[in-house]
Amino acid sequence: MKSNLITRGGHDLLVAELKHLWHEERPEITKKVNWAASLGDRSENADYQYNKQILRKIDRRVRYLGKRLEELHIVDFSAEQAGKVYFGAWVDIENEAGEQKTLRIVGVDEIYDHHPQHISIDSPMARALLSKQVDDEAEVMTPSGKKTWFINAIRYEPSEKPD
Repeated sequence: MKSNLITRGGHDLLVAELKHLWHEERPEITKKVNWAASLGDRSENADYQYNKQILRKIDRRVRYLGKRLEELHIVDFSAEQAGKVYFGAWVDIENEAGEQKTLRIVGVDEIYDHHPQHISIDSPMARALLSKQVDDEAEVMTPSGKKTWFINAIRYEPSEKPD
């Protein structure tokens, strides 16, 4: 089961995507479908069929986002989190071989191809890091066995700190 947690920034991105799809992409594709339909025989009209397929894809995503946004719980940074790894944290870690990574613990809806540093709160790595502090060790079970990571730094997005 996927968690319903999301950072404020992640929530804002999903809301922006929904608005873009509904107010910009969908009306544009709808015009193309109507234009192609006006040409007549729809069964052999590639423009009509292609744009109708895109419209269905947009509608599916709009429905999904509408439902998902209602289920999500925004987690903002609170002062009690300072110094420990919690949801939304950026964590610098290092293993015994000296390999270093910077990861951010986020909700499943915030993991995108263009954010390779984002890991799901539901992942084994995130679970191992939660509640840890700088200089703590986190042991993570991987397919190749147990791995130990050392926590070098913890920080939170400035935009998510309370005023």
